[in-house]
Amino acid sequence: MATRDGSAEWRGDLRSGSGTASVASGLFSEGNYSFSSRFEEGRGSNPEELIAAAHAGCFSMALSNILADDGHTPESVKTTAKVHLRNVDGNPTVAQIDLITEGRVPGIDQEQFADYAEQAKAGCPVSRALAGVSEITLAATLA
Repeated sequence: MATRDGSAEWRGDLRSGSGTASVASGLFSEGNYSFSSRFEEGRGSNPEELIAAAHAGCFSMALSNILADDGHTPESVKTTAKVHLRNVDGNPTVAQIDLITEGRVPGIDQEQFADYAEQAKAGCPVSRALAGVSEITLAATLA
């Protein structure tokens, strides 16, 4: 299986510093983020927004695959993921993710679509990654 790369650099302290993030694919060349864009309503991106995009993309692909494998190729599946960053025990924490999906799938009813969506939620790789990580490795190098 493939390995995907993303990178980020933070300069300065938490409140007045700033950072840049990029993805190896070139989807965007480089995006800015800051304390304000992460914890307030400032301009720029933030890690949670990237998690939301990854989750929405993964979920839409997983749901489309499950539907097609069962003979119901969708015309489209559109998903929005809303990642809620909250203060939990004094620490900023991703505490909730809402997946909101809409599918155009001929030949099935609402109940069937809801069942397929539950399967996708349980099975998509990003959903599984966000459910809990059993091992986190770290390579730290002082430049």
